[in-house]
Amino acid sequence: MTSTTAKTTSVPRTARDVLLFVRDYAVLLLIAIIVVALAVVSPSFFSAANLMNVLNQNVPLALIAAAGTFVIVSGNFDLSTGAIFSVGSVLAAWVAVQTGNPWLALAAAPAIGVLLGLLNGIAVTALRVHSFLATLATSLVFSAIAVLITGGSLITVTVDGFTTLGRDRVGIVFYAVIVLVLFAGFLWFLLNGTVFGRHVFAVGGNQNAAELSGVRVARLRVKVFALSGLAAGLAAAIGVSRISSGQPQVGLGMELDAIAAIILGGTSINGGVGAVWRSLAGVFLIALIGNGFDILNLNPQLKDLATGVIILAAVGLSAIGGRRR
Repeated sequence: MTSTTAKTTSVPRTARDVLLFVRDYAVLLLIAIIVVALAVVSPSFFSAANLMNVLNQNVPLALIAAAGTFVIVSGNFDLSTGAIFSVGSVLAAWVAVQTGNPWLALAAAPAIGVLLGLLNGIAVTALRVHSFLATLATSLVFSAIAVLITGGSLITVTVDGFTTLGRDRVGIVFYAVIVLVLFAGFLWFLLNGTVFGRHVFAVGGNQNAAELSGVRVARLRVKVFALSGLAAGLAAAIGVSRISSGQPQVGLGMELDAIAAIILGGTSINGGVGAVWRSLAGVFLIALIGNGFDILNLNPQLKDLATGVIILAAVGLSAIGGRRR
């Protein structure tokens, strides 16, 4: 009698454990499946050079998504990162042309990114506007600024050394990938090993409880948006160095791609839970899907369909209980 009861209760518990495991590590399972499938279809896919190229091409998006994890975990949204990317790109190109100093020009991109991120944080906290609406509005303002800087045309840069950050490498490892690894490592430590990171989780999990426990929510939000702006500016420096020209619309849609990668990686859209590595895995998964469609020469519109379905499935899985970090 006891044995029968134990067996009866263990079945749903086991099924739930399996479902929770799939929920927590679905992005890694999907990456493994796609990598194996593409390696079988195209043996050259699994070469170190090809995988490095795939990673390098998606460094700007990965930087934005990694920092965007802080924004979403804290219960906010940043829809202005694409516009900040555009402003940083054209400003870096303009400074390079005006001064002839490539490093000063590239440093201008993350600097303006921090400034615009701070403005986002102030808009959200001082005006008490939801971050979705506030950053949607600032994205329009920042996009207009990018157009004003360029006059609506391209700014071509021919300064020596300007393309070093975006194109050069050490062996097969691009400088941009090294920057991503260092920045992602810093963000991982910041989120998981500092008081600031614990406060980010606390505010996203329960803002009222965080305030009662002494967390300065407004100040934290400003810092989170500044960090997001820094990442967008750093991504812009790499992006403009790669193409050697400032384009006012270059960041169009990047904010949505970054949010999609964050959610696909498993960070909860409701805030309070998430991880930097999950967002990076989400970026890599989207990159692999795109690379797979290129290798198989499939209709690119189907890529968006496949990505959308996977994101819907990820959101559905995230609704099952609380996710582990």
